[in-house]
Parts: sequence; structure tokens; C-alpha cells
Amino acid sequence: MAKFRTLDNLDPRGKRVLLRADLNVPVKDGRITDRTRIERLTPTIRELAEKGGRVIVCSHFDRPKGKRVPEMSLRPMAEALSEALGRPVSFVDDCIGPEAEAAAAAMRDGDVILLENTRYHAGEEKNDPELAKGLAKLADAYVNDAFSAAHRAHASTEGVAKLLPAYAGRLMQAELEALDAALGNPSRPVVAIVGGAKVSTKLDLLGNLSSRVDVLVIGGAMANTFLAAQGHSVGKSLQEAEMHDTARQILEEAKGNNCEILLPIDLVVAAAFAANVPTRTVGIDAVPADMMALDVGPDTVAAIEGRLRQASTLVWNGPLGAFETPPFDTATVAVAQSVAALTQSAGLKSIAGGGDTVSALKHAGVADRMTYVSAAGGAFLEWLEGKTLPGVAALE
Repeated sequence: MAKFRTLDNLDPRGKRVLLRADLNVPVKDGRITDRTRIERLTPTIRELAEKGGRVIVCSHFDRPKGKRVPEMSLRPMAEALSEALGRPVSFVDDCIGPEAEAAAAAMRDGDVILLENTRYHAGEEKNDPELAKGLAKLADAYVNDAFSAAHRAHASTEGVAKLLPAYAGRLMQAELEALDAALGNPSRPVVAIVGGAKVSTKLDLLGNLSSRVDVLVIGGAMANTFLAAQGHSVGKSLQEAEMHDTARQILEEAKGNNCEILLPIDLVVAAAFAANVPTRTVGIDAVPADMMALDVGPDTVAAIEGRLRQASTLVWNGPLGAFETPPFDTATVAVAQSVAALTQSAGLKSIAGGGDTVSALKHAGVADRMTYVSAAGGAFLEWLEGKTLPGVAALE
């Protein structure tokens, strides 16, 4: 793993610290519906403030595209942050300029302020040097605790990191250490589970993993494409006929990398995609022409669990079936519970991420029993694809 400075290398006492957070949390009817990102941010803010730092929090929210959109203001987040921290958080109506500079200058040790949405400025997403300078003018040091935004080279994630001494916050540090344990320097054997609807959206991921893991489990609707590419009839199942050559190429490359690809050996099929419809479990050569595969079957689950019992590390991105609609959550829940049990009893290092994956693990009731569950979404996926993340590279 690349070297980067953490809070262990920063004495914040008396310093103004610009903290890049990700407060892009789900909001409905003006109310925050999931405070996970806020709660995960608090250890870094609390540590900096308790050590005498003057913490200046900045973040984007939604897509205002360089304009002031009132419903995309970060003002409500100040109250939510204050509640989570148990200390006052003042709000500043801009992220640069005279008002922000005056607020930063008036801070005392231990104070926390929250700046307005960085995306109110068009220069944020363009990584405008002037916006980066305006942010850097507020502080003595920069801490990035927004791994979930690290795949974007924006003024507040990459530009300002080049202008101030830059450090990884505790959440960023945890993400990077978990990902290093997953793929950078993992304990072997390594199993990866990749699910999802389309092969075409996960080509880079499949290609990178097949060269770095020992067993690659492919589930979800994308498994239908692989099965069809091998000559199996998949009935009315969702699949990408135009990706058959690509699927065969991935299988061939994996073989050359000594990576075992584990595809379904049985499937749960139904005539319609709806909750609690009648289903059948069939072999991969027995999918009826008028039915569709919506989950993997119990024999496939047993095969996956067999590989997991031999594994030291698991990387998981994407559910095995259409888990949002029962009973097509059965396989994902069963495997998730097995992973949690192996993590607790056998020391399996289980690292998972991606929006659907996090939802599936919460649905299975095991999100808090994994080694690490990333809430980073796109950044987590790009890291697994082997791409350089600008916000991380800027910390090295």
C-alpha cells in the first residue's frame, strides 16, 4: 500500500484544519433518512477538536451544478453533525471568500464549523485552481475523510490537497487499510463475489479481479450472460447477448491467471419477476423457455460456501439474485450469513462494498458482523477495478 500521512502525523492544536467530508446523505422531504456517513465522520472531527484543532468541515451535496439551490444547502447538516458530535457546529453560508475567511479567523481551539456546499461553485467539479486556493486560504492543514468522493479530481478532494500539508482522516485510513487487506496485500486464498445485472458495467472489475484473486464467484443476472455464452439456454432471463464473446474471453483469461470462475450450477426460476411468485429450482441446462432465472439455487450456495470455508479473504460486490424481491433474496441472505459466521469464528477477512451490497448485507442482518463494509459506492468499485483515485493519490 502507498504511504500516506494520517492523524497520527498531525498535531492539530491551534491549527485550522480543513476537513473534506462526504455529507451527501439521503434526504427526503427535508429530513435525513440515513445518518451512516455522518456517524462515520464523527471520530475524525472529535479527535481533531479534542486535541485543540479548529475544524473546518467542507463537503458537496447533490448536483447544484455551480448554482445556489436552496434545497441543496448543507445548513441542515450542521444540526445533524452537532447532534452526532455532542458539541456545537456553526454554519457558514459559503465555502470560500470573506464570510468563510472571517469565520475561520474567529475560531478558537476545539471549534467546529461547516461550510456551505462546495458544488455551489462551478469550479469544484472542474478542479479550478482558484477555488482550491480559496479553500486552502482558510486553513493550516488539510484532512481528507471522504473516501467515497476520492475517485473525483475536484478542487476540494485533489486540488487543495496539493496546497496544504495533507492527511488521511480515520475513515479514509480505515477504507484504505481494508482495501489493502482485500487486494493490495491479502491473506490467501482470496475469494471475490461479484453480482449485478450487467457484465458490460463490470468489465474492468471482472478483468482486474480475475488477475488478483483465487476464486471469482459470478452471480446476479450477469451470470446468465456467462451461462448463455457457454451454450446454456437461459429462457427469458435477463442477459446480454452482445457480451457473449467478452464473457468467453474473461473465462479464458481467468484460466490463464489460475483463477477459478465459479458460475451457478442451479437456478431459481419464475414466470414473472414479482414478490412471492411460484418458483422452481432447476439445473442450468433445464431453464424453461418461458421462465427467467432470478436467483442462484441451493447447490450453488453450497458450492460458494465450500470455497469460503477454504478462504482467508473475501471481497464482495453485488448480490447473487434479485434480493430486493423475496423469495429471490434466499441465496444472498444464506451466503451473507455464512460469511458473517466465518468472519466471527474462523477469522475470514470479509470486505464488502457498493450500494446494493450494503443494502443486501443490512437486509441479511449481518452488516455489523463483517470485517469491513464500505459505504463508498463508486470509489470502492473503482479501487476494485484497479484505478488510481485522485483524492487518494494526492495524500501520498
